[in-house]
Amino acid sequence: MSNLILPEHVKRAISAKTVEESVENNEEKSEAIDVSSAYVPEVERSLDPSKLPQSALERMPQPTGWRILILPYKGSGKTKGGVLMADETIERNSLATVVGYVLAVGPEAYKDQEKFPSGPWCKKGDWVMIGRYAGTRFRIEGGEVRILNDDEVIATIADPADVLSV
Repeated sequence: MSNLILPEHVKRAISAKTVEESVENNEEKSEAIDVSSAYVPEVERSLDPSKLPQSALERMPQPTGWRILILPYKGSGKTKGGVLMADETIERNSLATVVGYVLAVGPEAYKDQEKFPSGPWCKKGDWVMIGRYAGTRFRIEGGEVRILNDDEVIATIADPADVLSV
């Protein structure tokens, strides 16, 4: 299973929000887009995209034209020797990640037959390698997502943990 680290302050904010939502269960309010439910317990520290609530996916910005929406992979919060890394180190590493999960593909992505004669390079649900600082980054509750052009995908991979670093 892939590992994705969530900073401590984000986990605390998510916990506080969960308690608040359970108290105000009957009140209607505008919900923020929250990808935190895709993260499994802290002990496992991994990302399971199948756990993203459908409403969060629907409310995320939908890529237009030839763009792709990517959820970056943060990696393990532990070294091979078992030393836990500081949240600041994990956050810094996540900014330079080269692996991500494809959340959505724009309607014109991979339609150019001259540029992509063999068809699409990736599809929704694939793990892909991207340029270190590729795409436009923006933060949402629970993490960061990127929007890239379709030609910025470098490769598809089976398991993001296979890519150690660049």
